[in-house]
Amino acid sequence: MKRRLVSILSCIMVISILMVPVCIMAGEKINLNTATLEELTKLKGIGQAYAQRIIDYRQNYGPFEKIEDLMKVKGIGQKIFDANKDIITVE
Repeated sequence: MKRRLVSILSCIMVISILMVPVCIMAGEKINLNTATLEELTKLKGIGQAYAQRIIDYRQNYGPFEKIEDLMKVKGIGQKIFDANKDIITVE
């Protein structure tokens, strides 16, 4: 039973990894200033709560001027920034 569960979970994990967002595969970057909540949740380490914080931040403080400004959003630090820096833009 445990072996089968591990096997199933392993398959789910592999499928999840392989399902890279199409926009990232196509080389398109996610614009922090225009992305929807759904688009932001495609970023690594960004769930709905963090995505909403990003949207709230840009509504309260205006557009992000540089990608590093993402770390000004509460709860988003260097680790999440580093995981996404090659797939985000502010242009």
